[in-house]
Amino acid sequence: MSDSGSSSGAPGGGDAAPAPTSVPKPVVQKGKLPVRRPDVDTLFSINPDGSRNAIHPADVKGRFQTRKHLLWYVLIAIYLAVPWVKIGERPLLLIDIQARHFYLLGQTFNAQDFWLAFFFVTGLGFSLFVVAGLWGRMWCGYACPQTVFLEGLFRRIERLIEGPAAARAKLDKAPFSQKFFRRGLKMVVFFLLAALISHSFLGYFMPVEVLMEAVTSSPTKHMTAFLFMVISTLILFVDFTWFREQLCIAICPYGRLQGALYDPDTVLVGYDSKRGEPRGTAGTAGAKDCIDCFRCVTVCPTGIDIRNGTQLECVGCANCIDACDDVMTKLGRPKGLVRYDSQRGFETGQRRFWRGRVVLYVALMLVGLGAFVFAVTKRRPFEANLVRARGTSYTVEGDRVHDVFELHLINKRSGPRTFHVTDIGPAGAEIVVAMREVALESLQDLRVPVHVFVPMAQWKAGLKCELSVRCDDPDGELVRLATAPLLGPSGAGR
Repeated sequence: MSDSGSSSGAPGGGDAAPAPTSVPKPVVQKGKLPVRRPDVDTLFSINPDGSRNAIHPADVKGRFQTRKHLLWYVLIAIYLAVPWVKIGERPLLLIDIQARHFYLLGQTFNAQDFWLAFFFVTGLGFSLFVVAGLWGRMWCGYACPQTVFLEGLFRRIERLIEGPAAARAKLDKAPFSQKFFRRGLKMVVFFLLAALISHSFLGYFMPVEVLMEAVTSSPTKHMTAFLFMVISTLILFVDFTWFREQLCIAICPYGRLQGALYDPDTVLVGYDSKRGEPRGTAGTAGAKDCIDCFRCVTVCPTGIDIRNGTQLECVGCANCIDACDDVMTKLGRPKGLVRYDSQRGFETGQRRFWRGRVVLYVALMLVGLGAFVFAVTKRRPFEANLVRARGTSYTVEGDRVHDVFELHLINKRSGPRTFHVTDIGPAGAEIVVAMREVALESLQDLRVPVHVFVPMAQWKAGLKCELSVRCDDPDGELVRLATAPLLGPSGAGR
């Protein structure tokens, strides 16, 4: 089964390391049983007949594994804790869709501030471009939620229940009666973990107090949240139980962008073919450092052979680096046969850090995040908009023209505020405001009816209703002007 996305080419067209001089055949003979080996033309997770080839990466230890696991535990702890953390009385991060309120790092936002999300998201997006341009798919191998939960949580539990890779592969072929207990226990634990992750994720979109009330009450009281939790739990359960590496290979767009984001100086996981080729077992005349043990293949979570060059399936997890370093140490040879390096580094031993595309990615990232920070610091603490009442134009009542408006007040501060409304114009008009003093809680809004009566003798085109709205604020008195054009009969007045 051919995969058009797989590539042995370098970033933008070449390898991360020079192509090896000898590539193992896709299928070799071991006794009488054919043993399939990874190649660059097919997905190892798919069998030639189209069936799924379950990948069970072997255990590996090393410096990168230690760093990754520490980082994963920190990220999981942060993920679970953030919905519960508050700055003052406000959540650290909450996107309350139902109430149309948003909280970030102690700042409060409402639906009118949603445009700020564009700059925030684009800034974060280009930060991934920076990471990809400098260090390839390091995000995928170290901080992507799929990797963090799958490798840091689900696979580790799977190992505890079903044993090492060989035992798990054997269990796949065992009769149902022999694996019922272990597989059943794993499924139960995986489902509970998926439910926990889903509930925690829901805590980013509804206050945890409301979430806890929803969890402990009848589903009918919070049907939308209940359906979201059920669907997301099932999706996560299927993903971490069965789909796994296929999400990175077939669905995630980030891997597909690698050819456009990489260049010869991008640091990737690669194989030093100059040092390793030709391969041969220890003691073989003419053989170099690679002993063709396939240890780098058995530990790969996506089932590739890194010696075949840069491939779409590689997530930069460094499993093969730790595995190869361990073999080199046992053989008394230098580490780094498989290592983090760039195409230029493998070829010449040198590489550049700053280059044109990286500068561009950094600049775009700073523009997005800078615009977000600037807009947040300069945004208005309250809104006062004078809008025409729905379904109205104007009426003529005796010798006066009558217009009806609504003064829409929004308190965007984190605490309660009081607003005072004062007439400004037009001169000679009678302005009736339903409430001259309005008290609003944080992120609360109110529409106040406003009636404007202009004598027919003073009416002329271009008149505007103008109101001054003053807000009592601890940082100082804040004033905004709310205006709206008046409508009236043509030819009236002077």
